[in-house]
Amino acid sequence: MRTLSYCRGSTLCLPPRRVYHHKRRNILMNTHPEPFTFPCFRPLFTPALHFYLFTLTMIVTEHKQTSPDNGMTENNAPRIAVLALQGAFIEHENMLRRLGAEVFEIRQLSDWDKAKDGLVIPGGESTTMRKLLHDLRLLIPIRQAITEGLPVFGTCAGLILLSKEVEGEQSERIATMDALVCRNAYGRQLGSFHIKAPFKGIVGEVPMTFIRAPYIKKVDDGVEVLAEVDGHIVAARQDRQLVTAFHPELNDDTRVHEYFLRSVVLQKL
Repeated sequence: MRTLSYCRGSTLCLPPRRVYHHKRRNILMNTHPEPFTFPCFRPLFTPALHFYLFTLTMIVTEHKQTSPDNGMTENNAPRIAVLALQGAFIEHENMLRRLGAEVFEIRQLSDWDKAKDGLVIPGGESTTMRKLLHDLRLLIPIRQAITEGLPVFGTCAGLILLSKEVEGEQSERIATMDALVCRNAYGRQLGSFHIKAPFKGIVGEVPMTFIRAPYIKKVDDGVEVLAEVDGHIVAARQDRQLVTAFHPELNDDTRVHEYFLRSVVLQKL
């Protein structure tokens, strides 16, 4: 047991020096710093406080390193419409706002008349979404806007709705992308899985969450393949249309949404 003299000869017993292992950074740190100029303040600098301040510094540093730098400012922030009829639309909205985009929801035909720079069609149940689009008279104006060049990002069910062909299904859809899609290609709910894979245009592997996911079986010459998993196309782009079979909105990684805003909406490479 060590002792420390301070303030007119009084002593404070300190535990032996110990080494703490920071599990995330693999850094060894001494719990007791070197003595301060005024020893009477040293007892206040406990091992717990030292560890707390060190961890806080690591969190702040990591946040700075991973914060998106997409070049958007308040002056050029895009205004994105999110189809909010069914499915995981809230998660898309939250991720787009994190990247600095202005977001509003499409719930009825009157919402469609609002100014917008792009559209997101979320994952969900494609049959239900298709019926709601038809009943709310949104199907035709959305199709027309995309045909005329409105940037669109469809995930999972959004991919199905945007594809011109769906294996074994003849129902009416938005049908603006030259692709053939296989529904529930990975099985039902038990076939859901998570993986990391390369994505063309994004540095490093991208986390991909598949839930009753489709995949693209075939594309025409005008469609660019962006990602494949087990030999199946899971992300593609045609002009200003971006589709993924997975759910990027369900992960904390914002890079796919950033790709949509930068390369599809703002068209910055």
